[in-house]
Amino acid sequence: MKAVYLLILGCVYTSIVMAQTDSIKTSPDSAVAVERFPVTSTFKSGLIINAQSNETLHKNDLLVDIAHRFGDIAGENGGSHNFYGLDNSTDILISLKYGITDRLMIGGGRAKGAPNGVNTYQKELYYLSLKYKLLQQTTDDKMPLSVTLYGNTVISGMESLDLETSDADFQNFGDRMSFTLQTILTRKFSRNFSFALLPTYIHRNYVTFMDMGDMFALGAGGRLKFSKRMALVVDYFLPFRTSASKDYFRDVQEFNFYHPLGIALEIETGGHVFNLSFTNSTALLDTQFIPSTSTSWTKGEFRWGFNISRVFTLSHKENKQR
Repeated sequence: MKAVYLLILGCVYTSIVMAQTDSIKTSPDSAVAVERFPVTSTFKSGLIINAQSNETLHKNDLLVDIAHRFGDIAGENGGSHNFYGLDNSTDILISLKYGITDRLMIGGGRAKGAPNGVNTYQKELYYLSLKYKLLQQTTDDKMPLSVTLYGNTVISGMESLDLETSDADFQNFGDRMSFTLQTILTRKFSRNFSFALLPTYIHRNYVTFMDMGDMFALGAGGRLKFSKRMALVVDYFLPFRTSASKDYFRDVQEFNFYHPLGIALEIETGGHVFNLSFTNSTALLDTQFIPSTSTSWTKGEFRWGFNISRVFTLSHKENKQR
């Protein structure tokens, strides 16, 4: 699976780099030269909903992210008795990210974690991340899309469980670790519409019996701006789980996996970006919500959630194009 991911990444990178030419575009119908500028604000924050966007911070900027997912709105665990999910929280994330350059940023944070008690028991999740903007779309279409690379390392800080078939019966420190590698391909088609594709590779050092340590997934996301400060955003992931794994969990554990889908209203207020979402995913980190989403939209097992992003500029020495 690693070879497949690296092959896709190599093909994408090679084809795009070969398409690059001069920084000036000449119209085929005239001799007028059009200047090349980078396309900015493809998305308004580093996250679409659950999925990563292509956006990185400016150098010396600090980003504070707070995300929360509540309980089921409807279904067996929802309804009025738990105030349509608002009495519960399935996951909470607090993170900090810092711009080393305009293209490279690092991050770290902690998530509560969302164990489902069947294919994952892990919680108390700490993570470190790295995001690098490899290529950026240009206004003259000589570079037709942006390519950003993302990776994270997640470590569970919980006490080991005495449950041999679980992913939390840790035998050594390495068993606590999981990883994400992602290529984020984005294009801003117009002032109001942007789209992203996210080939994703998940590796978990230690998994529950009959689960997959290595998993490939394909994500997609979009942003439709309908006013100066508001937009509709959507993201979705298709995990490629083997038939043997799916059949075991369905037939033996009576447990089904579902594809994570999120829909949100994005509100920009200048310094803050608010993301008010509905999603069937209970978890917030890629290493959990991609391989372990077990709640379904069609059964009412979706929840309200929010992301809040706030950027702080720590240095004014350099002029920044916003």
